[in-house]
Amino acid sequence: MSVHPLCFEPHPVLRAPARRVEAFTEELQQLARDMIETMYAHQGVGLAAPQIGWDIQVFVANPSQRRGREVVVVNPVLERAEGRASIVEGCLSVPNTWEKVGRAARIRLQAQDLNGQPIVLDAEGLMAIVLQHEFDHLQGRLFLDRLSWIRRVWVALKRTFTRVAASQPA
Repeated sequence: MSVHPLCFEPHPVLRAPARRVEAFTEELQQLARDMIETMYAHQGVGLAAPQIGWDIQVFVANPSQRRGREVVVVNPVLERAEGRASIVEGCLSVPNTWEKVGRAARIRLQAQDLNGQPIVLDAEGLMAIVLQHEFDHLQGRLFLDRLSWIRRVWVALKRTFTRVAASQPA
């Protein structure tokens, strides 16, 4: 297993819809193992394939961060979203940025496992939020896209000033 480098916003792979997985191969299984290691190496609770440069519909998630409880999701379809919940979210591909995001409180995903078998994931609370966050990555969306336009402008300005400040000599 290996840890892959992350893609950071504005990398184009993060803004394009990912392709459906058609072949359930050993390469896909190895990628999932690598994604899990990469997620843990960066202290994440989820990771989508586009975040490491793969434009395919695969993500891993584990809000508990306890090894062995990972969920691997291939070709997900969001079947149902109910209720409202919000939490302060961050993203491995948008470092040092945290914002309150509104999402559905309960969801159902239809998907496939690493062998191509159908799975159904019913989730609520933090797991529902993490699954939606990772699902968004496969659609070419970032959590920033769920903010109001004024919050997006504020975040963009804040990130710009942070980069400029970091590039100045001490």
